Amino acid sequence: MITQAAVVTEPGAAFNFRDVQLDDPRPDEIIVKMVSTGICHTDISVRDTLPADMFPRVLGHEGAGIVEQVGSAVTKVAVGDPVILSLDACGQCANCTSKGPGYCENTLILNYMGFRMDGSTTYTMDEAPLHGQFLGQSSFSAYALATERNAVKVAPGTDLSRLGPYGCSFMTGAGTVLNILDPKRGSDTDTLVVYGVGAVGLAALAAARGRYQTFAVDLQASRLEAAVRLGATAINPAESEDLVAQIKELTNGHGANFAIDTTGKTAVVKQMVQALAIKGTAVILALGDATAELDAVDVMMNGKQIVGATMGDSDPHQTIPELLRMAAAGEFMVDDLITAYPVAQINEAIADAESGKVIKPVLVW
Repeated sequence: MITQAAVVTEPGAAFNFRDVQLDDPRPDEIIVKMVSTGICHTDISVRDTLPADMFPRVLGHEGAGIVEQVGSAVTKVAVGDPVILSLDACGQCANCTSKGPGYCENTLILNYMGFRMDGSTTYTMDEAPLHGQFLGQSSFSAYALATERNAVKVAPGTDLSRLGPYGCSFMTGAGTVLNILDPKRGSDTDTLVVYGVGAVGLAALAAARGRYQTFAVDLQASRLEAAVRLGATAINPAESEDLVAQIKELTNGHGANFAIDTTGKTAVVKQMVQALAIKGTAVILALGDATAELDAVDVMMNGKQIVGATMGDSDPHQTIPELLRMAAAGEFMVDDLITAYPVAQINEAIADAESGKVIKPVLVW
């Protein structure tokens, strides 16, 4: 079919809407008519850092919409089903069956390279291949091709206009709390410090509310205000003479039991680990600097644990429904983090997110 997609033609370029050809679904594939698509920092980072030979391409990976077509072997969703799209995984490799879909052995091809396992692209433009399949969907497109594996069915009649972020940023932040930190929780006095409170960090704070004493570290006043509304104590590092000492003072001299970094910045990761309590756990979520400097003696002598996580160790088919249940019960308050934009304003939405004017822009188709 012919559909409109926001195409980026070279690294760092603006998104421009073009008519493109979308493949018919193969046996395990589906076509979804988009209702909303969240804009994630990863979309921007990938646009700006991939090599030129991986363009032109269609990005977008927080899609929510209605199933329009299904392949002949699809059994888990049907035409007309409302779905939230998340990352793709083969579901069959040893990692998928033991460690979760975020660690699929085929994740690079299924989610990042821009083509199917056999090398074919799901889009063409001007009769030439167009890279798609971003996180198994490329949902900056009026119609997106996904698979039944990465489509999470939700209740009929669900308003999808603000649910796209549940497929990535909200699931990543909240999943880190629910899947990684909460099983380690010791007492009601445990402390959690979140470094960088954009959409991922604020989702973590929303899930942690009532579970931990929480602290939010960020430079932007608007983000810190949102964190305070979620029950966190705000810390602006620009106003702190010694951030590590300040966090230890706020945690009764012990340091943080748990910490999450969403910035990917070397200096922040170093401070996060320094400010951990004995036997504390720090989770690194962000794509950012390639290296971080750590005090190995401090880590060893104090039993500190440093964990990396993809998508908050979530299985989308389990975590997304749980977050929707929590949101309906008033236990996961993230709706006011969203600012809706008409899809034609995609570049304005990205600029507003980068400037800090908004926290989570969502395109409405």
